[in-house]
Amino acid sequence: MFHLFLRTKTKVGGLFFILFLLIASFVSSIIFGRTPITWSLAVEAFTEYDGASIEHMIIFTERLPRAVIAMVVGASLAVAGALMQALTRNPLASPSVLGINAGAIFFVVFAIVFLSISSLLHLMWFSFLGAALSAISVYFLGSMGRDGITPIKMVLAGTAISALFVSFTQAMLVLNETGLQDVLFWLAGSVSGRTLDMLLPVIPFMLVAGFVSLFMGRAINLLMTGDDIAKGMGQNTALVKAVMGVMIVLLAGSSVAVVGAVGFIGLVVPHIARAFVGNDYRWLIPYSAVLGAVLLLSADVVARLVIMPQEIPIGVMTAFIGGPFFVYIARKGVSKI
Repeated sequence: MFHLFLRTKTKVGGLFFILFLLIASFVSSIIFGRTPITWSLAVEAFTEYDGASIEHMIIFTERLPRAVIAMVVGASLAVAGALMQALTRNPLASPSVLGINAGAIFFVVFAIVFLSISSLLHLMWFSFLGAALSAISVYFLGSMGRDGITPIKMVLAGTAISALFVSFTQAMLVLNETGLQDVLFWLAGSVSGRTLDMLLPVIPFMLVAGFVSLFMGRAINLLMTGDDIAKGMGQNTALVKAVMGVMIVLLAGSSVAVVGAVGFIGLVVPHIARAFVGNDYRWLIPYSAVLGAVLLLSADVVARLVIMPQEIPIGVMTAFIGGPFFVYIARKGVSKI
């Protein structure tokens, strides 16, 4: 009992530590950029806002919205990745690797180019549709055969579905080059130029999915013992898996609807969280949410500073981080989640 208390106390302490990192990352996102802003100016903008101050306007019209969006999207993608790795029992699973992002992007680009839809609320529904269709397709392809679902088959199915949707997206842009500029930022993935108004239509879905996910830890832990054991303990495994699937679609689809294709957050972050808390999903999900927010905020800050005054798309930064990590996990071998 005492050892359990110590482990719990350590996890709580670790959670407070990464929350401190989140605050530091958020403040850094407000301060650092092409226009230098001091700590005192940032505090003054929130306590004594002056509409005539350029720095104050930059904070509230640009820095604050992109910091909030990066934080929320990073947390959503990380939780979606943790749920996918549990659902498929595959350490390589994530919304980007298994084609969820590619499907959502395809439907968003289709809506913009051929249906001339610009409303984020309408694009959100197309993003959800693409994410859901992609998830169902990958699950169906990965479960074909006598041996059922295996991690390798899921990765191969995800790669095939991603390639299919990416090819369709490129074909649409070749046929309609005038729509290229309208969808370029969706393809690269970026939080630059986003406003809080773009986040408002999807934030209810993100909050509901995140809240439900936080309380699924115990059910997921039981599910990870194996379907037979979980059923023997009275769990409705089909219902748990269905709820997890819906949460993944809501979190990933909402994220794509706001920032476009930002990959590898859902792959990298759950593995980092496991280094702190192991495979206990009661702790893994909140740790993943906070670490995902920290990673995307930090990537956004670095993307602004590397080639100032230009910016690198945040999707490129996350790929730079996640690509080698994906190779490392693949070479290490598929271990049990």
